[in-house]
Order: sequence, then structure tokens, then C-alpha cells
Amino acid sequence: MNFPQKNNTKKIYTIDEIKDKMAKYCLYQDRCHWEVEKKIREYDLIPEAKNEIIFKLIDYGFLNEERFVFSFVRGKVNQKMWGKNRLRQELKMRNIDQKLIDSAFKEEIDSDKYWINITRLAEKKYNSLYSERDSFKKINKIKSFLAYKGYEFDLINDAIETLNIK
Repeated sequence: MNFPQKNNTKKIYTIDEIKDKMAKYCLYQDRCHWEVEKKIREYDLIPEAKNEIIFKLIDYGFLNEERFVFSFVRGKVNQKMWGKNRLRQELKMRNIDQKLIDSAFKEEIDSDKYWINITRLAEKKYNSLYSERDSFKKINKIKSFLAYKGYEFDLINDAIETLNIK
């Protein structure tokens, strides 16, 4: 039995087509330079072409590192309820400058909202552990969960104390 041969040839794109693809990639959601450079590597371009594409994306406003960081922090705090440690780790992985991270934290993280997030997460985790009888294990599971979410250990302890979890 003969099976059709799979064509392993890569589609070839022009620089303008790649620029359009990258512009759409950036329009879908804010991207940082690291993400765009990673995506561009898929096209196997010479360095000059990569630089030209990135320059055009910046020039036309499709790629803006500051906008990305502020949007990222705002979204992850409000939607996923991440803490500062997790945010910092994710942003550093994307080669974001520490000054920009600090600036975004100052502007985008409201301390009251941050506290509400951690207490809400602690309470939700506590309620999900209703079958756990050992209070020490229960508290450690809550602490581990909140640490995974990226909250600072002093705040984790304060949240557990505030909720009177035993």
C-alpha cells in the first residue's frame, strides 16, 4: 500500500510577509522583545532582517516593552492573582529590566487589592482542604499554594493569621 509522501519543505516568506505576521502577533496581545525575537527565530532570517523587523515593530508602535510590562503586571494581578515574586520571576525570564519591573509594581499593584487577593486565595484554598484533618498539613498546603502564586512569606503568614486558620 502506498501512502502519500509528506512534503517537508518549509514555506518561504518575504520580509514584508514576516513583518505583517509579527505585527499581527503583537496586535493579538502585548509582547516583549524577548517573545518577538523568539517568534522571529522560527523564520530563520539573517540578523539584519531580524533587526529591521524589530525596528519597524517598535517604530510603528506594535512593540513597546513598557506597555507590555504594565499590561502583564495588571493582568496577572487582577486575573490570575499572582504575587510579586511570581511576577518578578516571569518578567526576568523575559529579560525585562529591574527598573521597569519596579515601576510597574508601583503603578499597577494596589496594596489593598493585593491584600484582598492573598486573603481570598488563602480562604479558597482552606475551604478546598476540608477533608484534611491535620491542621499543620493544612496550613503548610496553604502556604505552599500562596508561595507558588508568588506571594511574600511575611504576607502569607499575616493572611493565615488574619483568617484565623488553625
